[in-house]
Amino acid sequence: MPRYPTQAVEAPRIVRGSRIVTPEGVRPAAVVIEGGRIARVVDDAGEVAEAHDVVDAGDLVVLPGLVDTHVHVNEPGRTEWEGFETATRAAAAGGVTTLLDMPLNSVPATTSVEALRAKADAARARSWVDVGFIGGVVPGNAAALGPLAEAGVLAFKCFLVPSGVAEFEHVGEAELREAMRVLAPLGAVLMVHAELPEAIEAAAGRGAAAGDPRRYATYLASRPDSAERDAVALLIRLCEATGAHVHVVHVSSAESLPVIRAARALGLALTAETCPHYLTLDASAIPDGATEFKCAPPIRDAADREALWNALLAGDLDMIVSDHSPCPPSMKGRAAGDFFAAWGGIASLQLGASIVWRGMRERGLSIEWLARWMSDAPAHLVGLGKRKGRIAASYDADLVLFDPEARWTPSAEALLRRHSVTPYLGMPLAGAVEATYVRGALAYDRRRGPAPEPSGRLLLPS
Repeated sequence: MPRYPTQAVEAPRIVRGSRIVTPEGVRPAAVVIEGGRIARVVDDAGEVAEAHDVVDAGDLVVLPGLVDTHVHVNEPGRTEWEGFETATRAAAAGGVTTLLDMPLNSVPATTSVEALRAKADAARARSWVDVGFIGGVVPGNAAALGPLAEAGVLAFKCFLVPSGVAEFEHVGEAELREAMRVLAPLGAVLMVHAELPEAIEAAAGRGAAAGDPRRYATYLASRPDSAERDAVALLIRLCEATGAHVHVVHVSSAESLPVIRAARALGLALTAETCPHYLTLDASAIPDGATEFKCAPPIRDAADREALWNALLAGDLDMIVSDHSPCPPSMKGRAAGDFFAAWGGIASLQLGASIVWRGMRERGLSIEWLARWMSDAPAHLVGLGKRKGRIAASYDADLVLFDPEARWTPSAEALLRRHSVTPYLGMPLAGAVEATYVRGALAYDRRRGPAPEPSGRLLLPS
């Protein structure tokens, strides 16, 4: 059984163990921490054996803190949906030491420097993990993109279909091209919700949405694979024309993968992610009326799921992030069970590592892949690759003690976010976060919960 100290160390000088996940592989080592950063990673001998303030992880795995670049915190304006306090406490419990907040569904949306300041004020002194911000691209705000980049947003986000909230309108091809021309010389990443409204409208014209709204198959048919595939093709054309770095968020469909692969073969600045729900769930197994499963793009079938796993292993997809998108239970409308009326979004911030590790174990994958997909690659995407996502000298001491042998089943009472609605309640998961350290300070301990006070920082210019 894994060993773990009876009393957690609040601010250890050394974390040692037999399975430290480093860029060179998994090995016995000791991580020496000075001033919240990793001073060096050494063999567990000499000064380490005699040091005070040591956390002995035993045979737990020590992972680099997870970096989640796709989180909807919804504060200010819709704090009843989530909020920085609840989201970051849940993040720490899930081993996420850095999250990036999406520019919607807050009010105001993060589409101007003024709105960014309001967002930062809401997050300041209320975050248990480090928090960065994503700026929004909406019709008419091209002139705000440069100032937002200068003010410290780490990436930008837009929608090609309606976002679901009036404050964040979707863009068309002309507006997308204009934004990409602004962002390209800045070296800024544009994250894109890739579904085209024309394909969805065509499906509606064929009667795809005319069936029983309580059946998931009806909803699935209303958002066909072609909506995502054709949107990715558009992004690739504009990426080639403008030189901007485009990042396709939450890839769900196997049909998108050959298009992505071809673009990458051309050397275009194109990256892509998927999410735990697309790697775990199967459309054919979703019960009637189970609106907690609704998201956009939709969860597809088992063949798509396996194609996404293969794409991660092949390098066609770069990373796994949560797309944590919570809402009050009333907005999911579980009693009515109408997939079209329900809010679309899946909440999984606290559970991502265990969901993904379950799938990895089923496929015989080693723990290094989890660190690559959920720590290193997301950090690099948003310009944090020299500070976050690795256990190496000069990096922030963001460390996660993870028990890969643990088995547990999420309950509503165990979840730290504001609302417990999620498709993962009652699902057996693999692996558990025992402790999370953010810049060397204990942010979460499985036996005691989150630290009494928040110590997360905002990733903005000082």
